[in-house]
Amino acid sequence: MLENVSKHYPLVKFTALDDVSLKIDSGEWVFLVGASGMGKTTLLKLLYREELADEGHVSIGGKDVARMSGSRLRRTMGIIFQTYRLLDKKTAFENIAYGAEVLAMPPVEVRKRTREILELVGLDNKASRLPGELSGGEQQRVAIGRALINRPQLILADEPTGDLDPQNSNRVIEILDTVHREHNVTVLFATHAVDIVDRLQRRVVRLQNGRIVSDTVGGYWSGSEASAQ
Repeated sequence: MLENVSKHYPLVKFTALDDVSLKIDSGEWVFLVGASGMGKTTLLKLLYREELADEGHVSIGGKDVARMSGSRLRRTMGIIFQTYRLLDKKTAFENIAYGAEVLAMPPVEVRKRTREILELVGLDNKASRLPGELSGGEQQRVAIGRALINRPQLILADEPTGDLDPQNSNRVIEILDTVHREHNVTVLFATHAVDIVDRLQRRVVRLQNGRIVSDTVGGYWSGSEASAQ
């Protein structure tokens, strides 16, 4: 996915990523960890083409991201943010359906998929609620539903549990884990949540000062002193 990638912000004299190479196989779940400002969000932005690399190559499925339309690329992914980014005047049903409507799916298919997603995220009884009528955890589940409506094979999650309490964090992880296991979806999950990483015991890539300093399988601190692969 990333080959010798660097990203610089010269105006603030900051290097977010420095010669980073990272390969993720189809169907993997990878945690991206590290303190704030270490490059996690920048790495994700390069993958969904909100930013372009200054050096190196970023590819998905063998295709050069720099040569692709950003909006078209993002429609093939499920992107989840810490902030929910819901449409305030649309209901939970409408927010989720919107992700399918922009792909010009037939209305019958949009309704079918939206009902299925609402059931998956446990909000089928709150389909008509506006975001302001939902809790933070429920809003995040709507956001996840919107990200899943296009049945993506790649999910990019940027601190999706960062503002949630433990109960809602667990619910989010359960939803994503179900989709990952049942549909062989690739997940790249940036987080500070030690408990989540330790519980799932999956591949952990640690960033420090814009470089990969370890790439291991295990808990949050597993192999933190190891050399980057």
